[in-house]
Amino acid sequence: MEVDFIFKIAAIGIIVAVLNIVLVRSGREDQAMFTTLAGVIVALMMLIPQINELFSTVKSLFNL
Repeated sequence: MEVDFIFKIAAIGIIVAVLNIVLVRSGREDQAMFTTLAGVIVALMMLIPQINELFSTVKSLFNL
């Protein structure tokens, strides 16, 4: 896993946190919740290939 990837996930988290704060303070709690949910989904979609690579590495390491 590269440092670039970690920074991308962190940037998504910061952007979602700022949007969440702005939306909650403007009285749009529902949109804030959906924005947070969308941020989590985007981060998970970015993590799935990395997890797949981890499992492939472990599988080849133990000759399974």
